[in-house]
Amino acid sequence: MKLNLKNPLIFFDLETTGMNIASDRIVEIAYLKIYPDGREEIMTYRVNPTIPIPKDITEIHGISDEDVKDAPTFNEIAKTLVKNFEGCDFAGFNSNKFDLPLLAEEFLRANVDFDLKKRKVIDVQVIFYKKEQRTLSAAYRFYCDKDLTNAHNAEVDTRATYEVLQAQLDRYPDLLNDVGKLSEYSTHKRSVDFAGRIVYNDKGEEIFNFGKYNGQTVVSVLTKDPAYYSWMMNGDFPQYTKNVLTAIKSKNFNKK
Repeated sequence: MKLNLKNPLIFFDLETTGMNIASDRIVEIAYLKIYPDGREEIMTYRVNPTIPIPKDITEIHGISDEDVKDAPTFNEIAKTLVKNFEGCDFAGFNSNKFDLPLLAEEFLRANVDFDLKKRKVIDVQVIFYKKEQRTLSAAYRFYCDKDLTNAHNAEVDTRATYEVLQAQLDRYPDLLNDVGKLSEYSTHKRSVDFAGRIVYNDKGEEIFNFGKYNGQTVVSVLTKDPAYYSWMMNGDFPQYTKNVLTAIKSKNFNKK
């Protein structure tokens, strides 16, 4: 099914040095840009992460330190990416939990202003899990009747994700061909930060979504345990999460 688009939609996939949003880095980014008129553009960047790529990670995606030693750093391509992403919505596979938070961290580290929170995001994996409970390779076989060869190649995974979403729209009549509705459907919770450490409750209040204060409002926690703020700011949390926490603290505790 042809996607019903108002804005260009970016399907993207990252290969990285690991799975830690706060400390790992991108080594490859591929994106497929679908325009409302059906035109397609695809681009792949190898990226020098400036940190070593663990051997066990290289065994997964096949990208070694040698492969990226002469590649540009993310800082060097960040402004180009922002220019190409301007006015676009996004889609990916497991993008809400990993790819999007890590991409946001890289933009923050590069001091490039690009607020991904303002974009609609479709997570094809969430749709898949709600409907069938499988992996990307299984999703590709199930929906597209094809075997996904060369998985963990960013460009291959990106195009497969695009094809899976098209097939999902064909298969499920209740899925509306609308980026906004697909974005809502493929979101587990209303996250305040990308990593989902802070989410909104039914009243629209920011609450912690982890740890000993899970389910409690951020304001109430910072009121009774002010040191929790310092613990998080000094902890291994994504910078975007720290920025969100600081904004909540400033809004509620720095009033005159």
